Amino acid sequence: MTTATITSKGQVTIPKDVRTRLGIDAGDRVEFIEIQDGVFQIVAVTQDVQVLKGIVSWPKKPVTIEEMNQAITDMGISD
Repeated sequence: MTTATITSKGQVTIPKDVRTRLGIDAGDRVEFIEIQDGVFQIVAVTQDVQVLKGIVSWPKKPVTIEEMNQAITDMGISD
């Protein structure tokens, strides 16, 4: 098990073996995701948002305002 110490400023140095396993270097970002009460997962945020471009295709047919309004009505959403 790898451990680290929290400084008085709330900072933690991520141990080298953990950085290596996460594939992160100085300047990279990590997210802390709570997976249950008091238990967090650290996830490396190493990809640029631009890599998501094109992942969702354009609709084959444009949706009309009437169709949007009907979908909203069908879902029971109101002002």
